[in-house]
Amino acid sequence: MRKISFFDTTLRDGEQTPGVHLSVERKVDIARRLEKLGVDVIETGFPASSKSDFEATARIAGESGAVVCALARANDSDVKIAADALSGAKKPRIHVFIATSDIHLEKKLGITREEAIGAVKSSVSLAASFGAEVQFSAEDATRSDREFLVKIFTEAIRAGASVVNVPDTVGYAVPEEFAALITYLKENVPGADSVRWSVHCHDDLGLAVANSVAAVYAGADQVECTVNGIGERAGNAALEEIAMILTMRGKEADIGHGIVTREITSASRFVADVTGIRPAPNKAVVGVNAFNHASGIHQHGIINDRHTYEIMDPRDVGLDESTITLGKLSGRHAFAERAKALGYDLAKNGINAAFSRFKEIAEKKDALTDEDVRAIISEYLDGLEGKFRISSFQIQSGNKIKSMALITLSAGDEEYTEAAPGDGPVDASFNAVNKIAAPFIGGGDVDLLSYGITAVTEGADALGEAKVRIRSGEAVFTGRGVSTDIIKASIKAYLNAMNKLIAAAEEKGGNP
Repeated sequence: MRKISFFDTTLRDGEQTPGVHLSVERKVDIARRLEKLGVDVIETGFPASSKSDFEATARIAGESGAVVCALARANDSDVKIAADALSGAKKPRIHVFIATSDIHLEKKLGITREEAIGAVKSSVSLAASFGAEVQFSAEDATRSDREFLVKIFTEAIRAGASVVNVPDTVGYAVPEEFAALITYLKENVPGADSVRWSVHCHDDLGLAVANSVAAVYAGADQVECTVNGIGERAGNAALEEIAMILTMRGKEADIGHGIVTREITSASRFVADVTGIRPAPNKAVVGVNAFNHASGIHQHGIINDRHTYEIMDPRDVGLDESTITLGKLSGRHAFAERAKALGYDLAKNGINAAFSRFKEIAEKKDALTDEDVRAIISEYLDGLEGKFRISSFQIQSGNKIKSMALITLSAGDEEYTEAAPGDGPVDASFNAVNKIAAPFIGGGDVDLLSYGITAVTEGADALGEAKVRIRSGEAVFTGRGVSTDIIKASIKAYLNAMNKLIAAAEEKGGNP
């Protein structure tokens, strides 16, 4: 059976999702989940781009048993920094890339095809000299001249690349032509049989998974993907979808993989919690409706035999069909066990802190569902990091008075208090937070792109989950807050986003 390698780029391409900003600790947490999920390669980031990517790569390299991969442009500086970040890895891989389409060469890089080939020869040779496995990617391959692709892949292999990647960078291909491209390259690139062929597909036309699977059937050995399909623009090929397609249909073509499918739901929900990007309800495999049957005809069929309308057993992707209801009388042990069952392995102090928050909310609700527990723990994880926390807030509002907010934030032993008016209590609260945060972000303008609040569960006592997106310059940050008080949830969400902006402002300005 031919085994397909799963190359996960959630930590690199997934983080390029607008509004997603992963700290070093959260990247390490996700990497541990990915290894438990059984991915073969973990792409940790682009070490030359930021200190946090360098540190995350070094941290993950030092503890992971999977192949740890770092991205580098086709230049000596990037390659050296990537090699340095990977110095502690058991199985290091340097991922060198350069654009190969004429539009990218001319409009983005301003170089000729010959100059691109020269850069590949030099950078791939240098990467190989560090003793790491080398992967080469031809960015925008599906819009590149085929003969030029043959030339540049040939030179990359000669220079030491043992994995070559064919990206559909802008999601332009359709399955038949993408499969044909893989076949063409494998037949025409000298040394093609001595390397592994990889594909990296984006979802601009909704075909990322279809293109990836078509490439596998055409002979690709590795698929590059992200958990929940997150990523640049419309996202990447979704790991969980490819894994289950190959699980359900791969045997027909003698194709297998090493993904532990029972870990899929846990990994999906963890990434959704950390990034704030939740899969659509109708998302294949991991959407909340993926195994939900509303039609009476469907329900009758499922009652008689689940195979009438389910091609997958929910348990195969890690879904727990039973529900444990927690309430104000629940103890710490029950809460810790439920948290663990939901995929959260918190240390003792973490359990204690999250449990305290759980008890606070449980006093205001008749019962807490799994979604409530996830929201509480996610809020706790977000609260571990960031400069400021809410100390207190007071709101003055009414239909005949101007809304005012008095906010006190704490940062270590220091407290900062500001008052501000606004068009309603939420706007006033955000304005007060802006006044406190302004000195820590260089005084730049912060624009609120979106704000929304939803009930985590049903009922008058439901937890409110607020989400915001803010922009400073070209950077976008998301925030989330949870509380039975929607004003408090809103302030928490805005502060969560602002803390990410402050962290980014403090980091800005240098490579490691």
